[in-house]
Amino acid sequence: MVFSPGRMVVKLAGRDAGRKGVVVEVIDNNYVVIDGNVRRKKVNIKHLEALHEVVEVKDKASHSEISKIFVKLGLPVWDTKPKTAAPKPTKGVKPAEEPAPPKKGKKSVKKEEVKEAQQAAVVEESKVEAEAKVAEEKPTEIAQEPAE
Repeated sequence: MVFSPGRMVVKLAGRDAGRKGVVVEVIDNNYVVIDGNVRRKKVNIKHLEALHEVVEVKDKASHSEISKIFVKLGLPVWDTKPKTAAPKPTKGVKPAEEPAPPKKGKKSVKKEEVKEAQQAAVVEESKVEAEAKVAEEKPTEIAQEPAE
């Protein structure tokens, strides 16, 4: 089989495309586990290109063993930095915040504005009616032309 443990490969597809790795384990006819200058993961063999180099690696070798081999060969190695655990939040009383102004006050202000607007409209209507009455009381002068 071409992809046997220890075979150097180049990743053709994905995030690690163009990087070299070593076959660590053969899973089945289509998948192998690779490690090296790539993330250690299960990969489809269609996404790999086999190189002529073969390295002495035992089956299911650890990442530390692979990294030692890559350092000897002068190749870069993919090293992940362990994540530091953030402290868990503690349950406790939250600091008191300033209370928000009451919403009812805002509504009453609006009601007062509406009442004032209605009163202003009533006053305007009464002025218009008064002017209409005055206009009815005054006779309109129609110019009559003298008859010949």
